[in-house]
Amino acid sequence: MSIKHHLSEPLLMGYSAGTLPEAFNLLVATHISMCDECRAELASYDAVGGTLLEDCGSAEMSGDALATVLACLGEDTGKTDRRATPRRPGGGVLPTPLSDYVGGDLDAVKWRSVGGGVRQAILETSPEASVRLLHIPAGMAMPDHGHHGQELTLVLQGAFRDESERFARGDVEIADEDTMHTPVAEPGEDCICLAATDAPLKFKNLLARLAQPFFRI
Repeated sequence: MSIKHHLSEPLLMGYSAGTLPEAFNLLVATHISMCDECRAELASYDAVGGTLLEDCGSAEMSGDALATVLACLGEDTGKTDRRATPRRPGGGVLPTPLSDYVGGDLDAVKWRSVGGGVRQAILETSPEASVRLLHIPAGMAMPDHGHHGQELTLVLQGAFRDESERFARGDVEIADEDTMHTPVAEPGEDCICLAATDAPLKFKNLLARLAQPFFRI
């Protein structure tokens, strides 16, 4: 797999420090499981963080600290934690960190149609950001849109292009408030992506804006 578009340094540092929203953590972990380069870079940030912790002084813990931790563990939902584990991909389309969330590969995804043959499946995460799987038919163009915040899009199958770049399996597109684009799935194979956003998209098309609240995009 030849990955050309990688995670940014702030995203990898945020993942290492545990400061990203759960939705972004899931996408980062999924990409890292596919990308040797980003996995190696993450290891360097983890090493720096470990060194800093070793240099910190000790702090006295409260008497009920253990009970508090055990109580939190008892409330576990069965999903991976807020920092998903970047294990190597399995044998299906969905790499292991993502298939753990879904409960299997593509056949376990609960798709919902959003029109034009496009389907999505919103994954349950913490409310700071949202993450969804998108299934876009080959050759289909997504509505022209901008961003109120940051959007990360990881390609899992097929490829898509926008006005500036091509993104194939393993690639991540990082879009922000300055990005306005029209992603188009390449012909030949349906495009499946994992997309995480921390704010609603900005659509030019009136119909897309009217449908936005119903599809939570």
